[in-house]
Amino acid sequence: ELSQGSTAPPSAEEGGEEEEEGEKEKEREKLPPISSASTAAAGGLEGGAKNQFSTFSNFITTINQKKEGIGNRNSPTQLVIPNIKTVRDLAPICLDVRQKQRTSIDTLPQELKAPFPPEPSLPIRTKTVKDFQDDVEKSKASGDWKAVHYFYSTTFDSFLEINAAFKKDINSPFNTVEDSGINAEFVDVVYDALLNTPQDVQKSVLKGIINGLLQEWTGPRTKDDLRAYCILLQNPQFSNTSTYVIYAHLLRQIAALTEADHHFLVHWSKKISQRRFKQVVDRLLQFISLRLFPAKPEEFPPMVKCSWWIPSATKVLALFNAANSLISPPIISYTDFYNSTLDHIDLMEEYHNWQCYGNSHRFSFCQYPFIISIAAKKVIIQRDSEQQMISIARQSLVDKVSRRQKPDMNMLFLNVKVRRTHLVSDSLDELARKRADLKKKLKVTFVGEAGLDMGGLTKEWFLLLIRQIFHPDYGMFTYHKDSHCHWFSSFKCDNYSEFRLVGALMGLAVYNSITLDIRFPPCCYKKLLSPPIVPCDHNTLVGICDVTLDDLFQIMPELAHGLNELLSYEGNVEEDFYSTFQVFQEEFGVIKSYNLKPNGDKIPVTNQNRKEYVQLYVDFLLNKSIYKQFAAFYYGFHSVCASYALLLLRPEEVEILVCGSPELDMSALQRSTQYEGYQKTDLTIRYFWDVVLGFSLDLQKKLLHFATGSDRVPVGGMADLNFKISKSETSTNWLPVAHTCFNQLCLPPYKNKKELKQKLIIGISNAEGFGLE
Repeated sequence: ELSQGSTAPPSAEEGGEEEEEGEKEKEREKLPPISSASTAAAGGLEGGAKNQFSTFSNFITTINQKKEGIGNRNSPTQLVIPNIKTVRDLAPICLDVRQKQRTSIDTLPQELKAPFPPEPSLPIRTKTVKDFQDDVEKSKASGDWKAVHYFYSTTFDSFLEINAAFKKDINSPFNTVEDSGINAEFVDVVYDALLNTPQDVQKSVLKGIINGLLQEWTGPRTKDDLRAYCILLQNPQFSNTSTYVIYAHLLRQIAALTEADHHFLVHWSKKISQRRFKQVVDRLLQFISLRLFPAKPEEFPPMVKCSWWIPSATKVLALFNAANSLISPPIISYTDFYNSTLDHIDLMEEYHNWQCYGNSHRFSFCQYPFIISIAAKKVIIQRDSEQQMISIARQSLVDKVSRRQKPDMNMLFLNVKVRRTHLVSDSLDELARKRADLKKKLKVTFVGEAGLDMGGLTKEWFLLLIRQIFHPDYGMFTYHKDSHCHWFSSFKCDNYSEFRLVGALMGLAVYNSITLDIRFPPCCYKKLLSPPIVPCDHNTLVGICDVTLDDLFQIMPELAHGLNELLSYEGNVEEDFYSTFQVFQEEFGVIKSYNLKPNGDKIPVTNQNRKEYVQLYVDFLLNKSIYKQFAAFYYGFHSVCASYALLLLRPEEVEILVCGSPELDMSALQRSTQYEGYQKTDLTIRYFWDVVLGFSLDLQKKLLHFATGSDRVPVGGMADLNFKISKSETSTNWLPVAHTCFNQLCLPPYKNKKELKQKLIIGISNAEGFGLE
């Protein structure tokens, strides 16, 4: 949550649970204090410089003197309620299911809904983009920067002046979330020119910003104030560490704004150009990284005196993450919000702080999971899994000893014994019988075989089981050739335990860090996290999420295209299509009909209600028609993976944990490959990598699938594959051989590159069906 888990911005879906007491309203109005001594030690952020920062020491002194007056400026009786309708449409800034209560703005008592405060009149500034550009060109030519210096020193001297320069229309209030009223082109031109001006010009801008931040605030922020914050955040000077003290105070003031003000900043931010948006996000991430691990510690104040720097920057970053999620497609990728520096802090301490102090004011990066990389999240999940494994194994040992029975090492593992000829039924029986042991370390034994499971048999079990379950003849899943993915069969059956088995398999794969060759569409993982924690009430629906036509496109593109055509059809839908709110499905050769709404077979689809028809149709296909199948799948997955760590994950990240990443880097694989019988300088190995690096992406994927059983890469990258090339003492007429359980490729010593390429392509292109018995 933006306010560290104590409150959440209102959203359209989550109406308001109104706070009954005035004190709680007051708490909703302001963020929890982030400068208290208790937060100094939060999240493993201790340490830092011993010397005071000198460049802006006067500024620090002054701002500390004024801090008390500024911090308590918001009174609940002065709350501004601007454009309630648009405020309600905004999604929560950062989901935290630990938060127990939400307050919706339009449920506030009437006496708290004060009118807009009068906005002070702005000075008249008439300089245009062209005028400014002309001034800059003249200054460059003559060396006289007086005109440009005057513009910068005047414009940034106060929030009023910033608005006077950059507001599109001085006389219009621009009080809607749809239009910030900022002349974005002018802002871009002014900032692009700033870093190429003399130092005294740049210093005058910083001095002006200090003046604006030191302004006495006597009431709620006006929209002009919010515009000024939005403009100042884009200042490229804040990439320089010498400006970080000023930058920190700017971020602190923005983080302390009310929820309603944050909504406006979020909506306005999504209108910023992609280039500028990315720059602001990168600047915030750099600020957090350099505060955590300063290159020159003496540059910054001691951590104990600026413990609020990182929480403030992270909260402002949450605003941009919210803005990014409001647009489809997003402005930048969700991975652009990752801060890889956090991979090097004590992540488990962060995780435990978050678990223990979830609703308190104690800061933890886990409150803002968008900033934690998938690699770091995997570490948290693995360590959390290991701790659960150790805890459950220890409990089993204690129980055994307390009953005066002889301890057995096998009791410390989830031991699965299966026959190859009855793979699915045996696996189902074993997992059902040993449900209490699912969180122990997995060990697999094939009956009648002497192999010891050092990881290879476990991987083979997953590989064979997944291959059998997902075979079209098995009937559990339907393979869609157009989208190259599987989806749940909607056929009704008496027992859905096999779907629970597939869910448990996926959970065991994540729990035991094994990558599966499964092709589910993205909305499957969205449903898997709906909700991310299994509800206590088993009557609560699970696996139901908001689905759109885009989700259907990823599974059944032809059907989705047809429905899209229906939405854009310009003729008379009722007369030309003659459809009703009814769908038909074939089940075991019998056509069955289902009403999308009560009496749907009697309601015609018209131009007016076709959007409702499409939405109900998509919801039926992806939610209702497969509810029992997916619910069993959901409970199977969570029976193994139930953990607060799931709250940190996006659906895309769950997919990467289960199936690996589709992005291949064969050069990285070359660097991490181990050899047996070969040296990396041997001619055959040099031929091999010359050929592989020259392969098309499709052939590279085939090679990876041939050698490892999957064409995707683990979260940790190619190095986590532990790929090995062994020398095969066979005739060079033979094709290469792979042991997928050990990610091992056996390569005969081919005499030349042409022969190696020919044999390798034949082997990887015709691998299916060989030696599976």
